[in-house]
Amino acid sequence: MAKTLYVRSGSEEHELAVTDGTIRASDLRRISTDAGPLATYDPGLLNTASCRSSITYIDGDAGILEYRGYPIEQLAEKSTYLEVAYLLLKGELPNAAQLATWENEVNHHRLVHENAKDIITKSRYDSHPMGKLMSAVASLHAFYPSSRNITDACERELNMVRLLAKMPTLAAFAYRHSLGRNYVYPSDELGFVENFLSMLFKRQERHFIADERLVRAIDVLFILHADHEQNCSTNAVRAVASAGNDPYTSAVAGIAALFGPLHGGANEAVLKMLSEIGSVDRVPEFIEGVKAGQAKLMGFGHRVYKNYDPRARIIKKSADEVFEVTGVNPRLAIAQELERIALNDEYFVSRKLYPNVDFYSGLIYEALKFPPAMFTVMFAVPRTAGWVAQWQEGVLDPEQKITRPKQIYTGLRGRDYAALDAR
Repeated sequence: MAKTLYVRSGSEEHELAVTDGTIRASDLRRISTDAGPLATYDPGLLNTASCRSSITYIDGDAGILEYRGYPIEQLAEKSTYLEVAYLLLKGELPNAAQLATWENEVNHHRLVHENAKDIITKSRYDSHPMGKLMSAVASLHAFYPSSRNITDACERELNMVRLLAKMPTLAAFAYRHSLGRNYVYPSDELGFVENFLSMLFKRQERHFIADERLVRAIDVLFILHADHEQNCSTNAVRAVASAGNDPYTSAVAGIAALFGPLHGGANEAVLKMLSEIGSVDRVPEFIEGVKAGQAKLMGFGHRVYKNYDPRARIIKKSADEVFEVTGVNPRLAIAQELERIALNDEYFVSRKLYPNVDFYSGLIYEALKFPPAMFTVMFAVPRTAGWVAQWQEGVLDPEQKITRPKQIYTGLRGRDYAALDAR
């Protein structure tokens, strides 16, 4: 049943069509105010739909996350990351033949130009790996200038695959550069995750063989992080893409947004919190401090989810599998006690503060001996699938226009210029 929003302005009444729970902002322009046409003021775009998308569905109140209609729980249990990347980009899960072709295509593009590698090599050894990754990804446009031809379907496909394939290589190079180790090049004998782990951790052994439990755990983590609707970094990708930019340039905007501690750095904040708590017996004291406003409970609550983050349930199981290989992270007991108390305390339950995906991911990455600076890099690698899928959807959407939000001007007006000697 069609719905209509009635807006009265002075003696005039306006009818605005309601579609999919929204009104078109352009319809508000028909309504005049003393300051000009009516608009909305929405800092952070918390209640503004900026696009139509068929990629990811989230129901935060019910704790539901779906990629192209498939529940995240089923994908994490039964799929691989490259299957999910195919799903995000093409809309359907691949059959066996399509998957084999897809995996071969991605693996074929894992190498990067030596000059792109040199951008990382010439960075300061102690510079942040996300800074190195940003610089290297930005350079890819220079190596593939035809990527600017975004109206060509073949060029779009080729460069999306290139970016998806090369991101783990550049991430691994950034990591090893920070440690002063030699770079490990991609191996055609290894799958996507196995190859990434080899490029990260291989030492002097002739063949690097990753524990299957670690491979599966990272695969699941990558699936969980592949996309998450119109979050800050995805919105950045779409905004830059709206100006007609290629996938590399647009993805750099996503990496930059993800670099922010309020976005990609949340799992690092969880580890810092657990370190400050120090021991299980201090958890009750910390909880009381949170209630009194003296401390922050990191890794709980989410802008979207007002229920248990479905990714958190899955990642908790993956953490157990990782700890079977690496040994239990000593902070795990603190995290488990914190979760137990918070989930049974009315203060947190009434505020719908449940563990999110960041609560356990940091523990996993720390168990794998990653320094905290690498945590956001490990987020950027899988999120590339979502970024290129969202980039493509925006490019092909006939309704999309270059992003240009309005503002409410609060500065001075009508000032007279004074000569330098009169100021």
